[in-house]
Amino acid sequence: MELFYFLLFGALSAVVAALELSKRNKDRIITSSTFTIFKNNYLLVYSLMMAGDWLQGPYVYYLYSTYGFTKGDIGQLFIAGFGSSMLFGTIVGSLADKQGRKRACVTYCITYILSCFTKHFPDYKVLMLGRVLGGIATSLLFSAFESWLVAEHNKRGFEQQWLSLTFSKAIFLGNGLIAIVSGLLGNLLVDTLAFGPVAPFDAAACILAIGMAIILATWGENYGDSSDNKNLLTQFRGAAIAIACDEKIALLGAIQSLFEGSMYTFVFLWTPALSPNDEEIPHGFIFATFMLASMLGSSIASRLMASSAPRVESYMQIVFAVSAVSLLCPIVTSFLIAPSNVRGGGISFSGYFQIFGFCTFEACVGIFWPSIMKMRSQYIPEEARSTIMNFFRIPLNIFVCVVLYNVNAFPITIMFGMCSIFLGTAAVLQRRLFVITEGGGHKSKWVPMEMDTEAEPLND
Repeated sequence: MELFYFLLFGALSAVVAALELSKRNKDRIITSSTFTIFKNNYLLVYSLMMAGDWLQGPYVYYLYSTYGFTKGDIGQLFIAGFGSSMLFGTIVGSLADKQGRKRACVTYCITYILSCFTKHFPDYKVLMLGRVLGGIATSLLFSAFESWLVAEHNKRGFEQQWLSLTFSKAIFLGNGLIAIVSGLLGNLLVDTLAFGPVAPFDAAACILAIGMAIILATWGENYGDSSDNKNLLTQFRGAAIAIACDEKIALLGAIQSLFEGSMYTFVFLWTPALSPNDEEIPHGFIFATFMLASMLGSSIASRLMASSAPRVESYMQIVFAVSAVSLLCPIVTSFLIAPSNVRGGGISFSGYFQIFGFCTFEACVGIFWPSIMKMRSQYIPEEARSTIMNFFRIPLNIFVCVVLYNVNAFPITIMFGMCSIFLGTAAVLQRRLFVITEGGGHKSKWVPMEMDTEAEPLND
């Protein structure tokens, strides 16, 4: 492997370590011992949940290919996963608000364990069922846990600023360090120990089972709107009204969909962008480098959120603008650097340039996650938090399904240009969100409505 990769990985590691070790008191949030116990419990559970997810990711496509399925068949399996998340995500989100967030988190564990179990069967229908279960689990992962955390944090009377500390640490660990460790563990199981491509899924199931046991033993239950007179249709209508009536919620949903849609598209595009002529690149090492860049971003976010200025709504304008520019790298290199026609070999000069751009984008991703979590905790009403968060994922999943279906229909530069436009649009919308909240309008103006009754708060 070329020296360049080790130098880049080492440089990022040094910067992340320096940022974490150089934090001064003003960069840290002073909390209580009770909160520290609560935070560490959540971080342990969240890290286990993310480990269960990260272990599977690098080997899904590889497993399907070893079973002899074509690229088209595999593409349909992936579309089934995102389609399932789109169709069933809102339903399970509403059930989480009504039946309990802890119960929804346990359901995530069970559903994902069953999805892992289906990977043992080289039957297309069984694998399709596994993808559907995986899509449902993904919706729960990105809504139920955050909803439980915000409600439990507020119920215990902790300061609102402390919530940003939990968010930034969760992303630093779950989307950074755990991703790297999971990748190394998967590589150990599949390549070093030669347990086969199903081994990471079995390991993920075991880790999820451990996390589920901790949830059952240590977590309390909390709800959004648990009233008996509210059916799913009423909850959907209430969530839709909340989005339509409060510009802040609508802007937040659009921003999230635009950024995450670009992010998931990037996941599919970075490999062909770096190896257009089948150049030999160390996929696992590059992935680990990207995760380090994400850790760098979350470390920066923790410093930004520890102070009262700048506000999240302010600095995220810059983050979205920088991310839009970073994904223009493949387009810029296509104009400035003559493409190579040599098949195979090592990464090209344009590839080196693009890796720097992609690392910049991943750093923006690291800033995005804790920041969007903080804004969601401020603007999304507690009564329908999980439902609204899964509403946000509907356009995201539609977008990803369309991209997957047409991934070979457009040149890769067009795809990156489209992502850059989306990110630029997110920056404009973030500017609008900043303007309308500058006067202190942090809380949602939405008041939940009862059918055929006067408007009144759900939880008096």
